[in-house]
Amino acid sequence: MAATTLEPSLSLQINRDSHQNGVVIEEIDGLIRVYKGGHVERPLIVPCVSCGLASELGVTSRDIVIDKFTNIWARFYVPKSNGKLPLLVYFHGGGFCVGSAAWSCYHEFLAKLAAKAGCVIMSVNYRLAPENPLPAAYDDGFKALMWVKQEAISGASEWWSRQCNLSSVFIAGDSAGANIAYNVALKLSSNSTTLKPLGLKGTILIQPFFGGEARTDSEKYMVQPPRSALSLAASDTYWRLSLPPGANRDHPWCNPLARGSSRLEDLRFLPIMVCISELDILKDRNLEFCADLGSSGDPCRLYPYTEVVAGCCLAYLDYHTSMDKFDFGSSWLAVGFCLNFPGQWCLVILPLAIHVA
Repeated sequence: MAATTLEPSLSLQINRDSHQNGVVIEEIDGLIRVYKGGHVERPLIVPCVSCGLASELGVTSRDIVIDKFTNIWARFYVPKSNGKLPLLVYFHGGGFCVGSAAWSCYHEFLAKLAAKAGCVIMSVNYRLAPENPLPAAYDDGFKALMWVKQEAISGASEWWSRQCNLSSVFIAGDSAGANIAYNVALKLSSNSTTLKPLGLKGTILIQPFFGGEARTDSEKYMVQPPRSALSLAASDTYWRLSLPPGANRDHPWCNPLARGSSRLEDLRFLPIMVCISELDILKDRNLEFCADLGSSGDPCRLYPYTEVVAGCCLAYLDYHTSMDKFDFGSSWLAVGFCLNFPGQWCLVILPLAIHVA
């Protein structure tokens, strides 16, 4: 298969002795290279950083191991507050194959988000494909929520939990992380007692990474910027590396609208916000998802970014269309929606050109 290229400047020299690992069978240039023998290389396109933060931000961050056996850990962000705050469980993007809770872009974004939105954030570092194909990431996401549940049941008074209102929990993520958030929420919604005493109040899906065998118009015709982080070829490669052997893009984990997928009616009682970029190749697929979501519950409301309801703290986090703003630092996530918005479906389309320095 042909290599998928982001841009020549992003192509890093991986390993001069990489021929020793055999033939390259999958590659997204500058992000991941997979060899026939199973060896995987991931250039450090984004630096990993420690949990340290500037004191003036007023946010404390620490890393906590969730499961020593699978090496799942989470980075917590706790802002200064006189009262208890909602807990936002966040899953990073990266096509299930790359990314980390320690990536500098996520660390900076989530630290500022915790301060601006007024919530404790638990950023989960889940296992990656192809070494750990799906459902490993979903299992890790679910395990992270169960770990929080056990903390609540045990009455543990940790430095982060003392600041949390655990009856007000939200799940969020971008790209593949939004896919994880959706599937974890779907699993939790099938049994309302699973999370007790935690209270799941809403889900935020930012440019959710879905796919399908049939191409949408935006996948076929959308012209991507030269430094796009997600081309159609890259999307297909991520799915080949992530899905179980023999599965195609109409597998329910990839295409939630395919025959045999879980019924979206299971989520009808859970407030959901879906953030979509107007220039994302996945725009039409996400719109179809929202239309089906709306037909399963309350009507899906469209809020262009200029018309977002009062009280929402809007974030523009365009993961798929620009590597130039890959630091996620432009503005703020609509966490305010799930913190204060009534139990309704909600859709936000975010135009590309609203970056703020």
